[in-house]
Amino acid sequence: MPLFTLDDLRALAVRALANAGANAAMAEATAGALVAADAQGLASHGVARVPQYATHLANGRADGAAVPVVVRAKGGAVLVDARCGLAFPACALAVAEALARAREFGVAFAGVTNSHHFGVAAHHLQPVAAAGLVGLALGNSPSAMAVAGGRRPLLGTNPIAAVFPRRDGAPLVIDLSLSEVARGKLMVAAKAGKPIPLGWALDRDGNPTTDPAAGLEGSMLPMGGAKGAMLALVVELLVTALTGAALGFEASSFFVDEGNQPRLGQAFLVVDPGALAGNDAYFARVETLLGEMTKDAGVRLPGDRRRALAAKAAAEGVEIPPALADTLAKLAAG
Repeated sequence: MPLFTLDDLRALAVRALANAGANAAMAEATAGALVAADAQGLASHGVARVPQYATHLANGRADGAAVPVVVRAKGGAVLVDARCGLAFPACALAVAEALARAREFGVAFAGVTNSHHFGVAAHHLQPVAAAGLVGLALGNSPSAMAVAGGRRPLLGTNPIAAVFPRRDGAPLVIDLSLSEVARGKLMVAAKAGKPIPLGWALDRDGNPTTDPAAGLEGSMLPMGGAKGAMLALVVELLVTALTGAALGFEASSFFVDEGNQPRLGQAFLVVDPGALAGNDAYFARVETLLGEMTKDAGVRLPGDRRRALAAKAAAEGVEIPPALADTLAKLAAG
């Protein structure tokens, strides 16, 4: 497969997005997030998304000229309007606002409305961990899962991520979708013509399937059954009822070219440990727990694998499928 340095792949993605209509800030922020995902081994949220984003920009499902703006603020609460652009500049603005307000008030909640797909949730929390603060990221997505006891897809896979800084070590990075797997894995499997395991998805008639295309047309299964569906409901309400964003069932699928502007929601909660028990107590408690966890030889701390892969990719580059490389080259060439 074609091998790219991270810088070359980022530049290719920037040109492709800019040619599709993204302004410079949007193209740079989006490409950076997608390449970071590839570097961490998360191909389903990497540059494989560029053709999808480019089509949405071309078709008006995302506004490439959009510049996010703060539309409401009160104390530690702030709302950012993405103005129907790609999500990454709006999320960066929201996190910056949350960091500033958490330093002032001890805690901050930043919501994003009228947004799009926001990629790897934990990506947005890197500045939070770097600042020594605790962060949570939440987002909804077009409907892909039923509520507990239901049959129709109403909720998205609704990812949630958290970062916990450490005094002398890399932060803990916890990142998960509330479906059994991220929907992007079905997209990757469908493009590769490979089956998926039973237990990942149902077809449109509610039957278990190993066909990723049928799963994309049907519904994802929630992680942990009804409990996962309930957690997805919590995320859905936090990022829509508080921000005014669209509910998952109101947004057209990301996996179709034509459709509405999704107008989805994201939220970022940032907490200053110094405002509560204090930094010394916080770091001591974290290390006590991690020390107990790692007494078992099989325990791997959350985020370690992604960091190792990112370091390897920075040194050696990343491979992407030949068909995707060709598509990116054509998009970049205009």
